[in-house]
Amino acid sequence: MSRKIELLAPGGDVNAVKAAIVAGANAVYCGLDTFNARNRASNLSFDELNGALRLAHEYGCEIFLTLNVVILEHEMGALFKLLNQLVNTTLDGIIVQDLGLFNIVKKHFPTLHIHASTQLTTHNESQIEFLARIGATRVNLSRELNLNEIKILTDVAHKCDVLTEVFVHGALCIAFSGQCYSSSVSVGNSGNRGRCSQACRDEYEPTAMGNKHPLNLKDNSAYFDLPQLVAAGVDSLKVEGRIKGANYVHTVVDSWRKQIDTFVQTGNLIEDDSSLYKVFNRNFTNKFLQGDMTKNMFTDNPRDHSFDHANEKSNAISVVQIYDAQQELAAEKNDIDLLVKNKTACLDISKRELRFEFSGQLNQPFTVTLIINDKHDNTLAEQSTLQPQRFEVKSQMMMQAADKSIVDIAAIDKRFKTFSNANFEIMNMDYSKLGSNLSIPFKELARIKKQVAFLLNEGKYVIAPVELPKLVNHPKANNDITLSVLISDIKDVHLCDLTKGDVYFKLPESFRTDNDKYINVFLEHPQLIPWFPAVLIGKDFDEAVRLLEVAKPKLIISNNTGVAYKAVQVGIEWIAGPLLNTTNSYALLTLQEDLNAKGAFISNEINKPQMRNIKRPNNFKMLYSIYHPILMMTSRQCFFQQTVGCKKPRIDASCMLSCKKETTVTNVKGISFAIDKQKGGYPSIYNHEQFLNMDIVSDFADKFDEFMIDLTDIGSGSKEKLDKAELLAYFQNLISGQTHAVEHLNSMVKVQTRQQYVEGLNS
Repeated sequence: MSRKIELLAPGGDVNAVKAAIVAGANAVYCGLDTFNARNRASNLSFDELNGALRLAHEYGCEIFLTLNVVILEHEMGALFKLLNQLVNTTLDGIIVQDLGLFNIVKKHFPTLHIHASTQLTTHNESQIEFLARIGATRVNLSRELNLNEIKILTDVAHKCDVLTEVFVHGALCIAFSGQCYSSSVSVGNSGNRGRCSQACRDEYEPTAMGNKHPLNLKDNSAYFDLPQLVAAGVDSLKVEGRIKGANYVHTVVDSWRKQIDTFVQTGNLIEDDSSLYKVFNRNFTNKFLQGDMTKNMFTDNPRDHSFDHANEKSNAISVVQIYDAQQELAAEKNDIDLLVKNKTACLDISKRELRFEFSGQLNQPFTVTLIINDKHDNTLAEQSTLQPQRFEVKSQMMMQAADKSIVDIAAIDKRFKTFSNANFEIMNMDYSKLGSNLSIPFKELARIKKQVAFLLNEGKYVIAPVELPKLVNHPKANNDITLSVLISDIKDVHLCDLTKGDVYFKLPESFRTDNDKYINVFLEHPQLIPWFPAVLIGKDFDEAVRLLEVAKPKLIISNNTGVAYKAVQVGIEWIAGPLLNTTNSYALLTLQEDLNAKGAFISNEINKPQMRNIKRPNNFKMLYSIYHPILMMTSRQCFFQQTVGCKKPRIDASCMLSCKKETTVTNVKGISFAIDKQKGGYPSIYNHEQFLNMDIVSDFADKFDEFMIDLTDIGSGSKEKLDKAELLAYFQNLISGQTHAVEHLNSMVKVQTRQQYVEGLNS
């Protein structure tokens, strides 16, 4: 076969990057100490990134930088500064989650290739089309998808000139990536900011099924699914693990390199995957890829399974047998450590040594000679074979006797010492061959410096810095604030008669094919506005699109960019829902300019200072949900198998449409969380407290056009059911400025929090 299959490896620190390169990775993704979703990794400094780029490119390996977090408004200055640096490196791509960053890069840094992060939860065709429109050159597909779904999306991506990548090894989240707020809600550290506390790995009180880790999945391994992935057209096979060490990275990448090479050369697979069990693993599953979601995807042990596997492999039962098995594995781990250290010992990413020689006499050109020396040879053991690189740049004019301006050492130093930077360390500046009291025009000196910069920048002209553009904060269309209501049961449609605001009807994540139930809801009640969920896969996305085309609502709320993209195509106006997690002005611009959004909910993850300076685009509504159950995570897997149990051995089509179980799970601190499964919905976990933020009504009366309250029963668990008409009346009083409404609402909503509005997103 001729098509290149990229093996993409994690590089959590310099040693892991080196290990990935020597193990045969085609590309490595790594992060700096800011703006990346693995802040528990050691990560790289900017100097180390440049060294890693040089090293990787010597081996024909690419480097992608993770900028895969949501961005806050006050960080835009620092972000622009970083992007101005990155455009003048040899970086091969950036991995992005924030929709605002797409807008910034597309407008101001178009030479950077954008890869859409898995945090964007990409799972339907129109999401691919949207991401291509805003500048993505590749998309990391949701890891919950099966092979058939991956093939369909990859076909669409290739038509849009976009590559696809799929996670093939490493940790699995129980939640849809980008749709998990458990860490943010419980401890104030958001997974959307790289601070996930891994609540899914936590210990809970034993469930009815006897499990202490009911949310913990085995690790992903598609080692034997390679032929199907190739047949699906996937461009990049991605290994998870930026918080793993060099030994793990080398072992996994080396195993996959051999598997890919064997398959390409022979059409066969290596059937021995024992090497993958010698490093950290939670045992393995490929059930998401196979579309066969069973109970055995879970494991009640979130820790390293490698020692358990050694016992199983050796059938070790007695104390002596177990000891021998553990000693054998320990020796193998030590061998891996020595192997990696030996293979990477000669690799060096330190700055290159740079020497300047300046020469020129009367009526001769001014000449700058560059001498570049690598301290170490990264490909050969004999360092004596290293030869310095020499370049020479001459002035186009001859040097003349100076009358006023003299090209002296100080003038040259001022211009050329700036080349002591992330790539080079200036060791010497030799002026011994430069005559005195001579001159050339300073614009000629500037031209020479530009040419030197070109040579030192791998033959690329240095791009001048871009300043952060000042955005206009456009006023509201009017001074009124409206109150909108979200419902999910047609029995609550009478609430439309009790409010002047919009009433949204929440649609499920799954629909019966060719069933007009929800289409008829909107045809019979045209005052209801459809509210689309964040995840719509396969036939469920198709049915959502059919609803748009048949019901033809004037306006929708969508938490899914794919549905929004289709709505725009058929002439339906839309507003971005809260699960698109909008946190900055540039994300609003992306939604307006590239997807014709008429407004957007501002993220409930950010606090008062973080939303204060968000600027409204022209003719654009800003909305905020002030009362709702707090979603912690949504999963394609089943939360009931490990908690209350289920007779079905695997999830089937009827589970989504028919199951409506609910239970709770309690952590070791005694806090219970509601597990809720609505008909047509994915299993979800909600916080024990309701979100209630009344402060924002007075804090930002001038910023928001609309506040929303969620009067669905979803996620309520065992909470007391409140009178919805009474709640609505009190919220209307709150919006109209009646202070007694605060007391009434506090007395009704007894278990409440506004902690996210207080804490916001941590850096």
